[in-house]
Amino acid sequence: MSPSTELDPTAVVVSDDPSRVDIDAVWQFLSTAAYWGRWRSRADVEAQVRGAWRVVGAYASDGAMVGFARMFSDGVSGAYLADVFVLPAWRGRGVGRQLVEEMVENGPGRDFRWMLQTADAHDLYGTFGFAAPNTSYLERPAPPERARLGGGAQ
Repeated sequence: MSPSTELDPTAVVVSDDPSRVDIDAVWQFLSTAAYWGRWRSRADVEAQVRGAWRVVGAYASDGAMVGFARMFSDGVSGAYLADVFVLPAWRGRGVGRQLVEEMVENGPGRDFRWMLQTADAHDLYGTFGFAAPNTSYLERPAPPERARLGGGAQ
């Protein structure tokens, strides 16, 4: 958990309690503001959140969700970080860093091999050890109608 918001109303609480996730807020962001995965239906997003190995939310002092991240994993050695976002009004305050730190460094998967795909925030993810893959890493891209990661593969 992050520090209490009682002293600082601009601070957030970060929690991995799945019952706190505001699926309406997740859907609103992913369906209108995200540059990735906008081909998904609400039912798809709900299933992905429900089926995630772990979810982490960032919450304002009034309880509103202002950031989110999910991860899927085999639960033993590998994890994929997905759907990380911070609402625009909350960016630049370290919320993204708190989300990634809680998910990657403080969770049960801290010793896993982590993967993600992103068109931005490389510096943020780099501070947690993410780097370009080596030549042994292969990927089968999604079909073109689903490959919407900044015009490239997803």
